[in-house]
Amino acid sequence: MGEIKLSFPPESPPLSVIVALSLSASPVTIDSAAATVPSLVFSDGQKLSGASVLLRYVGRSANTLPDFYDRNAFESSQIDEWVDYAPVFSSGSEFENACNRVDKYLDTRTFLVGHSLSIADVAIWSALAGIGQRWDSLRKSNKKYQSLVRWYNSILDEYSESLSEVLATYAAKKGPGKPVAATMSKDQQQAVKADAQDKGKPEVDLPGAEVGKVRLRFAPEPSGYLHIGHAKAALMNKYFAERYQGELILRFDDTNPAKESNEFVDNLIKDVGTLGIKYQKVTYTSDYFPELMEMAEKMMREGKAYVDDTPKEKMQKERMDGIDSKCRNHSVDKNLELWKEMIAGTVRGLQCCVRGKLDMQDPNKAMRDPVYYRCNPMSHHRIGDKYKIYPTYDFACPFVDSLEGITHALRSSEYHDRNAQYFKVQDDMGLRRVQIFEFSRLNLVYTLLSKRKLLWFVNERLVDGWDDPRFPTVQGIVRRGLKIEALIQFILEQGASKNLNLMEWDKIWSINKKIVDPVCPRHTAVIDKRRVLLTLTNGPDEPFVRLIPKHKKFEGAGDKATTFTKSIWIEGADASAISVDEEVTLMDWGNAIVKEISKDDEGHVTALSGVLNLQGSVKTTKLKLTWLPDTNELVNLTLTEFDYMITKKKLEEEDDVSKFVNPITKKETLALGDSNMRSLQRGDVIQLERKGYFRCDVPYMKSSKPIVLFSIPDGRQQQAIGWLSNHE
Repeated sequence: MGEIKLSFPPESPPLSVIVALSLSASPVTIDSAAATVPSLVFSDGQKLSGASVLLRYVGRSANTLPDFYDRNAFESSQIDEWVDYAPVFSSGSEFENACNRVDKYLDTRTFLVGHSLSIADVAIWSALAGIGQRWDSLRKSNKKYQSLVRWYNSILDEYSESLSEVLATYAAKKGPGKPVAATMSKDQQQAVKADAQDKGKPEVDLPGAEVGKVRLRFAPEPSGYLHIGHAKAALMNKYFAERYQGELILRFDDTNPAKESNEFVDNLIKDVGTLGIKYQKVTYTSDYFPELMEMAEKMMREGKAYVDDTPKEKMQKERMDGIDSKCRNHSVDKNLELWKEMIAGTVRGLQCCVRGKLDMQDPNKAMRDPVYYRCNPMSHHRIGDKYKIYPTYDFACPFVDSLEGITHALRSSEYHDRNAQYFKVQDDMGLRRVQIFEFSRLNLVYTLLSKRKLLWFVNERLVDGWDDPRFPTVQGIVRRGLKIEALIQFILEQGASKNLNLMEWDKIWSINKKIVDPVCPRHTAVIDKRRVLLTLTNGPDEPFVRLIPKHKKFEGAGDKATTFTKSIWIEGADASAISVDEEVTLMDWGNAIVKEISKDDEGHVTALSGVLNLQGSVKTTKLKLTWLPDTNELVNLTLTEFDYMITKKKLEEEDDVSKFVNPITKKETLALGDSNMRSLQRGDVIQLERKGYFRCDVPYMKSSKPIVLFSIPDGRQQQAIGWLSNHE
């Protein structure tokens, strides 16, 4: 056979191919040199590329495992189906659905296909092994997907020697992101960088970063759901953690009990998972409350902090004017006395706060004695009533960052003026400095990214909740129909730029269209209002059914059953555009000639009559019409369109949001749909012919309750604010 070499990108080994080679003891040399795609290079110079192609080749050539791939036609096709399905596991948003599907399938099976191991098992097993911590946690708990876990463990036990070695070398058992090689040379690091740049990802390096020694944190406050602005920060952390084979900590900055709740914690974890972000552990700033209190007291004893009872308004004015507080030169004993009052939550303590003693005359107002601790008797969502005092972000963040070994703190450039404060606080604490890496905040037109203002919309019941499809939360935009892959691609294309730009949504939706259009099924809907019956006098006397592809260019979408009848429904707008004796094309059927048009007193078309002319050429007709058969199998639909929630392109912090509320942001249109839509599941994305893309929000349950479809923008429709109010 001659020497065969397997080469692949060093940051993403084709785990399934390597596992198959190991199990079949195939004589292939593995060369993790820089490569754009996994490839097998043969001694005569011939080459095969692509992970699934290589996996099938190994399956066919594995002499030690004769049934590894080559079987009867049906089982071989089943194997192909599972090999093609395996990549779904790497999509964060689809991971749970994929696990659920395979788990149910394996309820009564030992192997995915037939009664012996095949490359189908290898493909799915490797996809799970490459997920990392998310799958490891599920497997160890063994509470969900028990059949899937049983199957996974049985393969691991049966082939433990081969698989353990492969996992130890190529799979990131704990680390985030894609499976990575255990070690990388400098040349390979450069290859990783070049490959990332080729894919349009950030080209900026983390200052002082070393491969394998980077530790990052994503630290949201649990006071709302994750929105698209947070998603940028989260995905930037994910990108750099993967690129430098580092660690990522998910930390909840839970220092303000007035705004925080366990609901927000749970949904933030859900949203981070939706983004496909893998983290080493979850921590809470509240885990460090005892140490933070000790540090505050230490700094008071060292003269680096003091307790201040200046009224809030006066304190703000003094900071603006650079005037020292009357409490700035309190003795240590006086500070500690008031500190104890704060800890006890007494009336006197409630009048006080702890401030850092920095520089009240510094031109940078962030350096003018920031508040470190406040008294707040509210119950904390995790620790109840244990504390009456809570640290501010300015005090807690630099402390916990240093204590947790964070090497680089990623912050949006809006915090630039507070960087000097961050470093000064760490210096005064006597802690290691953490490097700050800045990137621009994501700003989108007519979009609120202030959690306070978003909460106002929720409290005023102007939206249905934090997952409302008009909201810029991750759950909201996913519910609207945005694929997570599109969001990730959009954010990574922006990179680590520090330029503050107000961006349009059309770019995101254009990316989304490129993802959904090649695969989403096509269906037909007719607006219910003023729909018109077209009777084809030479049409079929008895209805007949024909199977038609749901997507003419993607077989994986399957087929739909289309019923052909003598009378068919078309839209009123289409009917009004037809002239007597005009030839039109009925999509997926053929041509017809309209012979008679009936109208009511107001001139609205009420009925049409015509004849089929299936020999006619579709090239000669002006009108290409969607239609539905006149049967009782049609389903009721509610087509929902959305507009922006606010009327100002960019809302400033001081703006009163109530003065910029768009009065009409939702429009529902009743329609009829083809019977195949009964099988739609919540979250499915489809295209309604001649209407656009839609996401199913409420699937079919009974004939009296309509299927609810949300319109998905495609990036081309430039609508003005308020367009729904004038849209019929």
